[in-house]
Amino acid sequence: YRLKSSTTRTSTASTNINLYGKKHQQRRVLLILNEKKEENPYADENYPDLEFVNYDDPKYVADRGMSDEFSNSSDDTEVEIEKMREERRIKNDEFQFQTYFKNILKNGEEYKGEWTIYKTSTFLDGCDDGGLVPELKKIKHPLKVISTAYKKIVDDYKESQLAIDKERICHEEKSVETEYSISTSYPDEMMPFDFRGQQGNMIVGNTFTTCTSTPLDDSKDNKNVILGPFSEYRVQLGLQSDQIQFRIKLDYSTKADEKTTMPALHLKSLAICREALNMWPPTTEEEQQKDGENVDGIVNSLYGSPGAKGGLYDPPLVGSDEQAESYMTLDLEGHATILFPYRIEQDPTAFNGNGWVTSLDWTAPNNQRYQVDRKVKGGFDIMQLRTLELSEVQGANADQYRPRDGGADMRQ
Repeated sequence: YRLKSSTTRTSTASTNINLYGKKHQQRRVLLILNEKKEENPYADENYPDLEFVNYDDPKYVADRGMSDEFSNSSDDTEVEIEKMREERRIKNDEFQFQTYFKNILKNGEEYKGEWTIYKTSTFLDGCDDGGLVPELKKIKHPLKVISTAYKKIVDDYKESQLAIDKERICHEEKSVETEYSISTSYPDEMMPFDFRGQQGNMIVGNTFTTCTSTPLDDSKDNKNVILGPFSEYRVQLGLQSDQIQFRIKLDYSTKADEKTTMPALHLKSLAICREALNMWPPTTEEEQQKDGENVDGIVNSLYGSPGAKGGLYDPPLVGSDEQAESYMTLDLEGHATILFPYRIEQDPTAFNGNGWVTSLDWTAPNNQRYQVDRKVKGGFDIMQLRTLELSEVQGANADQYRPRDGGADMRQ
């Protein structure tokens, strides 16, 4: 209702009653006099002409975008909403890109480390796992590897007007003692858009993950392909604490004898990377003492007792019992445990399209315990992250606060 405080209904009735025939006069007066005036609970005597609007009236439509005067096309509204969403995505891409280079790659400083490499029996000559869980065969000596990164500018990139989109992050990983072919687990030249999530790259706090793949169809440009099937699929997952980091690299490949349009990916190799910033990580307490007090606890966190205490802090869901048979768990020196699939189906109908998860549980030198879960979609979408989830708890309190929800996903 829109009522003026200076207007009275009775005077209006007496003035206009002659518009009706004699037969209707009595009824018209009765209706008007009995009409209850809407009271303004916020009335101010200083503003007697102030209009009072009852927003609870179901007939009220003004200022709601419900009238023809204020209505907009639903298509136009969706366009504007999507434009705002894309602006937020671009800002997040840039944040992830810059934070990854600054906090994870330390602006290009060197990480020096020992890599323990495992080969699976699936791809070793003379070995036949019979389709069962493959054996992991460790190479004789760890690799000493120096990892670094740098930025460069691509001047001929014309798909975007943003300066940040011309920046690229390039990684370098070199074995310093022996010639060993190291498979990359990240795009050759990372750009901000690569952190969109659908490419499989992301950082959360002190954890990070990257991914790259090779299409099964050789005619496709693997730089722009995010949908499978793939012939190769490589992933890394890592955690950092101050000047050290603990990461794993998984290399998957299809079998040459599987001549199908949607072949499964099988684990080919697994690398356990124990690294320190600008120094070689000490492998014994004697070396740690020699290097100084700033490396306290590094030996224990990189080479301590195998396995996280009590197993994974928060075991994730891995699907049905049948799908669970495609996973294996491994306890690692440095109080770490990992969970990963050794076989990934690329058929979208396999396991009802359920996705896959890779988990790393590690306790840092400050006795802070971390678990990161890398969850991806299933079928042709295995590059696309669903979530990258990080749990953190004091190592001494891990058993007390261990989740009992049966592996539920974190809230979004």
